[in-house]
Amino acid sequence: MKSSSSSKHSAKQPSLQVRTYLAALPADARRHVQKLRETIRAAAPGAVESFGYGMPAFSLDGKPFVWYAAWKHHSSFYPLSAATARALAAQLEGYETSGKGTVRFRLDEPLPTALVKRLVKARIADLQKKQK
Repeated sequence: MKSSSSSKHSAKQPSLQVRTYLAALPADARRHVQKLRETIRAAAPGAVESFGYGMPAFSLDGKPFVWYAAWKHHSSFYPLSAATARALAAQLEGYETSGKGTVRFRLDEPLPTALVKRLVKARIADLQKKQK
């Protein structure tokens, strides 16, 4: 049985991993990804910060549902379902996407916060459909 101090430590672990991840980034990438993080949090206020696949993430009901990461020239948001890609095709125009559910946002351009919020809400809606 875990002690309460052990449980507290494990609850803080994802936040520490995210802070460590962010601290290791170059300043421009860190600012961009922190804005992405804040935007995801605003769109999903009930989500809990988590960490998986070497990337910061957010979880709902104990399960990760979105991940984000910084790269040399862009930040990425994962996953984007095919249905959401079709539904938001006009808004995604001009952003690089992949068939594996990635949306890339260039670091040298402002983060499209309204689009990110729509993507998060669409991801939550996808999960709710699967649960029914």
